[in-house]
Amino acid sequence: MNRARLTDIAAHAGVSEATVSRVMNDKPGVAPATRQTVLTALDVLGYERPSHLRSKAVSLVGLVIPELVNPIFPAFAQVIESQLVRHGFTPVLCTQTPGGIAEEDYVEMLLDRGVAGIVYVSGQHSDVANPVDGYVRLRERGLPIVMINGYREGVDAPFISNDDAASMDLALHHLVQLGHTRIGLAVGPDRFVPVIRKIEGFRAAMSRLLGCDDVDELIQTTMFTLEGGASAAGRLIERGATAAVCGSDLMALGAIREARARGLRVPDDFSVVGYDDSLLIAFTDPPLTTVRQSVQSMGEAAVRALLDEVRGESAPRGEFVFRPELVVRRSTAAAPGLRR
Repeated sequence: MNRARLTDIAAHAGVSEATVSRVMNDKPGVAPATRQTVLTALDVLGYERPSHLRSKAVSLVGLVIPELVNPIFPAFAQVIESQLVRHGFTPVLCTQTPGGIAEEDYVEMLLDRGVAGIVYVSGQHSDVANPVDGYVRLRERGLPIVMINGYREGVDAPFISNDDAASMDLALHHLVQLGHTRIGLAVGPDRFVPVIRKIEGFRAAMSRLLGCDDVDELIQTTMFTLEGGASAAGRLIERGATAAVCGSDLMALGAIREARARGLRVPDDFSVVGYDDSLLIAFTDPPLTTVRQSVQSMGEAAVRALLDEVRGESAPRGEFVFRPELVVRRSTAAAPGLRR
């Protein structure tokens, strides 16, 4: 193999060229996980494995996620990848980026590689504006697929979801107990299934807990970003909200930044609840109160369902909903005027 290819593979795998060379020549002294990482890089970059390694090739499984900016997606990827490796499969990570490779193009690449199946995390399946025809065709050709967060009718596959309605109930119950009555919701575009469910859950909880049925002005749909959270929080503050529940931890951090920019203290003047409990959120300023997704359990369930399909054991169909957990930290406090 020439040096250019060694360099490409080493860069993709995050190892030295010497390590790649040892793997390619089937030499000892390379950890199994590192060896597998190099072989995965070889497959993803489209290089043919040397003949002496082909018999040792493990089955590939595609993992399609929307981005790496939001830390919840790398968290899902880590759990799913580690579970696949434990069962002898090589994960192929496909990350969508604006203006980059589209999901359907990744799928074609994965099919060309002969993947054993695909796990989708918050993929295009979660967007109700997108038809499900592509997923249906994959199932018709017998490819096992599993979807995380974004249930859609008409797809013959297992779906793994966080309970978005329960998430809203947990967050609002906490804020109402703290004396908040003017509570806003900041979420992403309302064409996504998890967002639709959060809005429905928010409306139901506001009605049940506070008797508020007209909450339209307290629901802000924006982008799932820091900037989106800041924009939504600004509008909610202008409408008298003393607290906000956000659709992601990133949005919550944006909301905190906007509140401070307006001279408000968090949580003394404005309380913020995030969503996900992604990595390092416990160490923000202030540490973020958030709704924790069961990433470990959801990822394990997704891999278990996929591997059942791969092995010819039909996995149960329908949606499997996981209960979230509220993690209370220091971004929420008693409503203004109620603190002693």
